[in-house]
Amino acid sequence: MFGIELTPEHPIERLTDLGVRAEAAGYDTLFSSCHYNNRDAFAGLHHIGAATDDLRVGPGVANPFEIHPVTLASKAATVDEATGGRAVFGIGPGDPSTLANLGYADARGLRPVLEAFKTAQKLWAGERIDHDGTFQATDAGLNYEPPQGADIPVYVGGEGPHMCRMAAKHADGLLFNGSHQTDLAWARDQAEKGLADRPNSRGEFDLAAYASVSVDEDHEAAREAARPPVAFITAGVAPPVLERHGIDTQTAREIGEKISAGKFSEAFGLVSPEMIEAFCMAGTLEEVADRMAAVLEYADSIVVGAPLGPDLEAAVDLTAEAHNQATN
Repeated sequence: MFGIELTPEHPIERLTDLGVRAEAAGYDTLFSSCHYNNRDAFAGLHHIGAATDDLRVGPGVANPFEIHPVTLASKAATVDEATGGRAVFGIGPGDPSTLANLGYADARGLRPVLEAFKTAQKLWAGERIDHDGTFQATDAGLNYEPPQGADIPVYVGGEGPHMCRMAAKHADGLLFNGSHQTDLAWARDQAEKGLADRPNSRGEFDLAAYASVSVDEDHEAAREAARPPVAFITAGVAPPVLERHGIDTQTAREIGEKISAGKFSEAFGLVSPEMIEAFCMAGTLEEVADRMAAVLEYADSIVVGAPLGPDLEAAVDLTAEAHNQATN
């Protein structure tokens, strides 16, 4: 897979144009990030799917808290139907900084994610389900059949050790939120533990580096554009990851508090060069290509995400070119 993540902070018309551009540049999968304070991801996916021919599209990643898991499964199935079987389902525990605003920060965990996508797979296969766990459902089912039935690929978004192992055992892939080779080396070790218990019937597993990328001809412009996504990433990663990169946990906590309070400029101002180096592939085309090649020593594939670069349209093409350099 060579994927791209688009954030619905932009109007759907622009997202659709970017999706068309991404398909032309050689990306095969497009994820739309899911946060309550941006535009609706599924609305954007429908438009992008209708405007493209072969591009796989899906949420990257939805969470089972804001939307009931049965409803979430139906939304993914609707995308699959509308695109002729091109849906992919990204699901994870969600971003703690934004979920805190909705009262779900303490609900995040592995079990809700696993129960949600296992339920979705049953619904896509035409089953009716009863469930009494992290959510409730009684005799729930879909009144239509997705073109791919139960074959919609499931990618778990996460970076904790248990989530990595669970994804390797149960899902089609892991969207590991990482841009640095040391983090992907660690993720590979965790995934291998889960793969030891993976049934052969589940097929191949895809460890995808879900990487923040910022590329531009101007090195400094690329790094400056990386501040906003790096702030969100820094606020959400676990303390051991911060320690791995020598980043102060108190500063990371302060960034998260400012994001939750809507003080975005203050949060972005706290981002250090060390944070950018750890959590974004930022720089010129050649620099980003080198970072991609290093990550692909451990990852099977890459999904490039925000900010992509200070010039978004140009960055879609530049990042594709960097990937070509890294893989050839």
